[in-house]
Amino acid sequence: MIKLDHVSRTFQVGDELVHGLDDVTLEIKAGEYVSIMGPSGSGKSTLLNAIGLLDQLDKGHYFLDGKDTTKLSELELANTRREKIGFVFQTFHLIPRLTAAENIALPLTLAGVEHDERNERVNAALKSLSLSDRARHRPDQLSGGQRQRVAIARAVVTKPVVLLADEPTGNLDHASGVEVIDILETLNQQGITLLLVTHDTELGERAQRIIHMMDGKVLP
Repeated sequence: MIKLDHVSRTFQVGDELVHGLDDVTLEIKAGEYVSIMGPSGSGKSTLLNAIGLLDQLDKGHYFLDGKDTTKLSELELANTRREKIGFVFQTFHLIPRLTAAENIALPLTLAGVEHDERNERVNAALKSLSLSDRARHRPDQLSGGQRQRVAIARAVVTKPVVLLADEPTGNLDHASGVEVIDILETLNQQGITLLLVTHDTELGERAQRIIHMMDGKVLP
């Protein structure tokens, strides 16, 4: 499913060259539930962004479903992101002026999905995440937990095979955070490959496998 072969990613920060990823080799099987842990600056989010095709690698090869993504054009990368990968972020990234339903529908609209199918999939996503009664509410009318559920619905409405969650409970109270993790785990049980970046040891240990990172490297 996911195979990173000696990949590296560096950043120039002032006069310093920072190794976001330093010769990382890693495989993740379809349907796995993996948490990525490590201190701030260890490379967790860089790894997630590379897997999500948001960051371009400097070295190595990244295979997704057997395809070498490092050889894809910008258009092919965009299509692969849209069709195969869902993202959930700590800060939700919802559009304030749009309702919950409109935020969820946005990736389908951009993908050119027909109106009737779009509405059907949005309504199904709202129902599955207990948000039907919040469909017409804007983000500022929702609680933090509800906003993150909208973000999850938006991430999975395109039916991705991989879901990448970067500190999805970071802005939530404990009860809301546990609720969000329960939802993500249910999606994993339904077959989606789940990668979770977290600082929370208790949450990280719920995964089937933990990847520990330090200074851009995956620890043995």
